[in-house]
Amino acid sequence: MQMMSAGAIGGGISSAVARALGAGRRADADALVLHALLINLGLGIIASAVFLAFGPPIYTAIGGRGASLEAALSYSNVVFAGNVLVWLLNALASVIRGTGNMLVPSLAVCLGIVVLVPLSPLFIFGWGPVPAFGVAGGGIAVVLTTALTTAVLAWYVLSGRCVVRLRSAPLRGAFFADILRVGAVGAISTLQTTLTVALTTGLVGAHGGPDAVAGYGTGARLEYLLIPLVFGLGAPMVALVGTNIGAGQQKRALRIALIGGALAFAISEAVGLLAAIWPEAWLGLFGKDAHMLEAGVAYLRIVGPTYGFFGLGLSLYFASQGAGRLGWPLLAGVFRLLIAVGGGWLVLALTGSLAWTFAALALALVVYGVTVVTAITSGAWFRTR
Repeated sequence: MQMMSAGAIGGGISSAVARALGAGRRADADALVLHALLINLGLGIIASAVFLAFGPPIYTAIGGRGASLEAALSYSNVVFAGNVLVWLLNALASVIRGTGNMLVPSLAVCLGIVVLVPLSPLFIFGWGPVPAFGVAGGGIAVVLTTALTTAVLAWYVLSGRCVVRLRSAPLRGAFFADILRVGAVGAISTLQTTLTVALTTGLVGAHGGPDAVAGYGTGARLEYLLIPLVFGLGAPMVALVGTNIGAGQQKRALRIALIGGALAFAISEAVGLLAAIWPEAWLGLFGKDAHMLEAGVAYLRIVGPTYGFFGLGLSLYFASQGAGRLGWPLLAGVFRLLIAVGGGWLVLALTGSLAWTFAALALALVVYGVTVVTAITSGAWFRTR
């Protein structure tokens, strides 16, 4: 939900606001604020309904059973009861980022983290008059801190301190379309990433059981942590590329994208190489089980050195949101899904070795990054539709 509301639909919001401001359409940028909030409000309600109603079969399908399924549901039911706040938070943050202001959303999120860190153990383990809620307590802490962060960003926008303002305006299909033509495609791309991890988790679980799932999941979690890291570069790339596209500065927009992509590659590759060299330093934070460590070490040593291509492709996906052209990133995501899941299943069936499955995941990341950067450098953004 964070990736969907902040990176996908949120990227569509930031892109629409940035392009409107870059073209000098200030009134349109103001009107987009209301449209952004309505879109995310509706999507947040739908997402909550889906996971509250169908949580058990969803988590069972990716390997949850027994105590692990019970724990997942106790957390999920609390989080998705307040999930609409996540969508509203990221709608407001994306509007602000679209104006080029990265500081205020970042400070608000940091404030939320400062509050979340002590609240989580408080509600999980209890203290004094506060009872212990167990795993569900982690969800309670998330909902409360999300509510606080949302209130801070709402105050910033409503107080008039933001470049764009929430105004009463007639609802126009063109504004909804401007956000969704980028955000909806971005949502598909986000689902591709999540589906890739979910399906490969299923492959690993079917072959190696819960211990292998734990090892692979812990290793893959590091890959997932690259997403907010790259988002730190990607969010300003959306605004900078979108503003320059709106102002007709195509060469400058492309240069911004390639510089950002190079930075993302370097940072992600550094993380991946460190994880491949010292995998136990990461895995050991979560457990000492020998089978878990075996699967996690194999994953990080094979896939970690290709993390740079994931960071490259993901950063250029954000830049493509700013340009309003997401066709190639979406196609690259399809290639990644097919190679990772289809190829992973095939080599597992042929060899019975998880190592070859992890090799398919590594190849998928390389293809993903190379496809996106090749398309953009060849001028895919600027070809006539």
